[in-house]
Amino acid sequence: MTLADEIGKARKRVVTDGYEMSLGEVVNLYRDKELVIDPVFQRLFRWGDERKTRFIESVILGIPIPPIFVYQDKDGIWELVDGLQRVSTILQLTGDLQGVRAQELGALVLNGTRFLPSLDGKRWNESAQGAGDGLGQALQIEIKRSRIRVEILKAESDVSAKFELFQRLNTGGAKLSEQEVRNSIAVSINRSFYDWIIAQSNNQDFKNATSQTPVALDAQEGVELALRFLAFRNVAYQPGLDVHEYLDEALMTLASDPKFDMISEGLVFERTFKILNNALGTAAFKKWDGNAFKGMFLMSVYEVMSTGVSRNLAAIESMQQDRQKSFIQEKAQCLWKNPAFTQNSGAGVRGTTRLSKLLPIAADLMKP
Repeated sequence: MTLADEIGKARKRVVTDGYEMSLGEVVNLYRDKELVIDPVFQRLFRWGDERKTRFIESVILGIPIPPIFVYQDKDGIWELVDGLQRVSTILQLTGDLQGVRAQELGALVLNGTRFLPSLDGKRWNESAQGAGDGLGQALQIEIKRSRIRVEILKAESDVSAKFELFQRLNTGGAKLSEQEVRNSIAVSINRSFYDWIIAQSNNQDFKNATSQTPVALDAQEGVELALRFLAFRNVAYQPGLDVHEYLDEALMTLASDPKFDMISEGLVFERTFKILNNALGTAAFKKWDGNAFKGMFLMSVYEVMSTGVSRNLAAIESMQQDRQKSFIQEKAQCLWKNPAFTQNSGAGVRGTTRLSKLLPIAADLMKP
């Protein structure tokens, strides 16, 4: 296939439209539930009051606003794909933002700026009779009449096109982690799958064995670890494929597959991490230095041991409790004597190389 053929084929996957509308119209669409911001996305509201104020200042001064991107479903409802910070700032200012996060944020009180120092302490409506801290009707109307371009991805586009759009647009500003981008698209593909994988990542044995820091939890790294486990078990890794592209594809494959058995896979997940946590606790995925397990969580150990144990569950569970515990401990120590593992798990080894070399032998490395 030539480059021209590839371009033509890719373009057919994306059906778009777009036009300008006022911010007041955007607010009205949200009020009428014709513009949807899924509650899950609200945890991604990250602009501070200073950033929000600068955006409102830009609106007031007539500085052009970047477009927002929406996905239009078969019923004509718009789902916000990009522009979350901007749209949520407008909705918070006008008092129309809904949900738990909106209650946490409260009313938006603006700061003064270099050009508009008198914005300091201003809000949409006055806080009390005669307080003088409201923007006033004239300025409110001006803000609501400000124009913004809306780019629309139509429902007839390929389902993966929405993911591609969200992923490519969410690379700057309040940057999202790779997994936060995946979470966002998982919600729109299959909400039940999203809820289920979040539940797996909150499994207590899993959380303890992976010993995640608060920073890691906030960046959804636990959800990514859960996805890795599920992907390695159910979606073949293509050697050379970028690891995050592989996880992207795995997420879409699993979330879109009506035959994917979440109940069965959930039990495998639970049993696997119960075994690992009982045997090693927070040391489950750390380096063995000859005397003890030390240091930080290691992805290579996690990938091999979690996948390997899940492939040998019946045999491992048939052991007596004490023997099961000592078996896992011995296997974790022996990894560091195995040439295939040590040669492909170091800091200088690319993720693509590590996966292509270690995943095929994970089951054998943990075999009784």
